[in-house]
Amino acid sequence: MGGRTGAPVSFRGFVTVFIEWGILAYFLALHLTHLSLILRAFFSIRRYLDEVETDRLDSAFETSHYKPMTLICPAYNEEAGVVPSVNSLISLRYPEFQVVVVNDGSKDATLERLIEAFRLKPSHRVLRQLLPTQEVRGIYESAYVPNLVVVDKANGGKADALNCGINLARYPLVCCMDGDSLLENDSLLRIARPFMDRADLVASGGVIRPLNGCKVTTMGIRGIHLPDSWLARFQIVEYLRAFLFGRVGLASLDTMFIVSGAFGVFRKELIVQAGGFETATIGEDFELVVRMHRCLREWKRPYHVTLVPDPVCWTEVPEDAKVLGRQRNRWQRGLLETLWKHRRMWFNPKYGRVGLFSMPYFIFFEALAPVIEVLGYVVFVWSLWTHSINSAFAILFIYVALLLGVLNSVVSVVLQEISGHRYQGLKAWSLLLFTAVIENFGYRQMTVWWRLKGTIDWFRGKEGWGQMKRKGIGPQPPAAAPPA
Repeated sequence: MGGRTGAPVSFRGFVTVFIEWGILAYFLALHLTHLSLILRAFFSIRRYLDEVETDRLDSAFETSHYKPMTLICPAYNEEAGVVPSVNSLISLRYPEFQVVVVNDGSKDATLERLIEAFRLKPSHRVLRQLLPTQEVRGIYESAYVPNLVVVDKANGGKADALNCGINLARYPLVCCMDGDSLLENDSLLRIARPFMDRADLVASGGVIRPLNGCKVTTMGIRGIHLPDSWLARFQIVEYLRAFLFGRVGLASLDTMFIVSGAFGVFRKELIVQAGGFETATIGEDFELVVRMHRCLREWKRPYHVTLVPDPVCWTEVPEDAKVLGRQRNRWQRGLLETLWKHRRMWFNPKYGRVGLFSMPYFIFFEALAPVIEVLGYVVFVWSLWTHSINSAFAILFIYVALLLGVLNSVVSVVLQEISGHRYQGLKAWSLLLFTAVIENFGYRQMTVWWRLKGTIDWFRGKEGWGQMKRKGIGPQPPAAAPPA
């Protein structure tokens, strides 16, 4: 009898040990992979900066080899910042470009702000229907800003607005961005340069940085400062780790799998051939790049996707926990939706590095990460509660799950200071370093919870973006003068 009663306990102990050490192995693989990508990205950025220092961008674009570009800026309820955003776009340095602003059925005064600020008039421009979109209600142009076109259309979502902008684009390269984004003055020169070097380049992404705290004028950013909000500061460290080093590391391995919808340049012809942005998904930027990989592999055409580490796009990030939670929920649902839609590529050698490395990386270290991390916390707390915790597991869990995360964040901040030096002054740099440490104790767990909820919502079939409130990224228009 004693042997029989002892067997189940032994089996449960075996399962517990298996789960504990399996979780530790996952955390170790996750953080060491991220750290290796960060270090690889650092050396890649250093090589890039050395090349830039010996090469003048302006002289390179004086030749006839550059490709003209169309910037597509979707706008939905962006009256708070659409005018300074468009002002910054039309003042960018680039030999020949066009700005297409797509008012996607805004319910506020977005269109009226644009008409008033740029003295827009109705246009008789012909619209080619290369990609299907919602009804276009009007096209406007300005005699004062000849490279600006504003389209007013029925609401169809960001993907539909981008497709509408592609229909109006007159140039071979298209830059897709968000309506609340600001680009640095020479960003287009830098992000388009790889298209001059490689004939097989199909997409080029740029680095995204949080705009919160920066000084913005009608002509763009005139001061880079840390925000007062701790939630925004945490996101600065997060964006450094993900965009500046994580994605640069993937690009250095020729496994770039995502070009952010906030700032990315594509060949227009290829977007049309691939069918445009998918309107039925909530992660249209990620889905398009995955589909481009899939199509080009199936068409057996040589291609390359890259990320340029120094053209910076500044975007407003949420400073409200509820809004941030909805954003991360949506990102997780978009990730799972795209991975499942293209599951044919999973571990498939037909798709080369994308099928054998990029897909597994995003499945195990992005899609499954919140599930496994929450499981690790639950096992750790349960073991403490039942006094059955293994001391070796407890020590290693704290080190691997938390301290390695701190290491990755701190390394990201230190390396960006060496390579970029964006935030001036010892005080700002010290505060950013302190933020990199404490974001692993509370903030990271919140994002994991939001992503786990996004995973559950995806399985339940939840759709939609959710409401995203913004403060506005630029100086507000002056109030009307009171009547005399």
